Amino acid sequence: MKLVLQRVSEAAVSVNGEVTGSIGRGMVLFLCIEKGDTEAVADRYALKVASLRIFDDPAGKMNLSVQEINGAVLLISQFTLAADAEKGRRPSFDRAASPEIALPLYNRFEQKLKDDGVPVVSGVFQAMMKITLVNDGPVTLILGKSKEEA
Repeated sequence: MKLVLQRVSEAAVSVNGEVTGSIGRGMVLFLCIEKGDTEAVADRYALKVASLRIFDDPAGKMNLSVQEINGAVLLISQFTLAADAEKGRRPSFDRAASPEIALPLYNRFEQKLKDDGVPVVSGVFQAMMKITLVNDGPVTLILGKSKEEA
């Protein structure tokens, strides 16, 4: 599983020119389900995202989670995070899980965030999407290990 998380002051997703979801303060989370990912992996990362302290407290220190600021998550499926572009000029996406495996894990991840009290707005799985966001900080984190590092 690979995740790119960006702290935002606002963000939106649109499909075919129509806004399908938007949030104010919170985070945009690009999520890639890879081959070998399990429900346990999805659960662990959902809890991590919900409790990750990346928002400023009154003293300006990153001490607050998205839960604590009453923020929201804009969740976007992005299989291209599994790309291997080390060889040649065309990336390989062999590490990405098939849609039949990825969609249930994506849905589980989303539900776990909601179960932890985090409002979630989702993109459309497998759709071409346009994401607009205002990165706050900027704060951008990459979570997840390649299978070789795990």
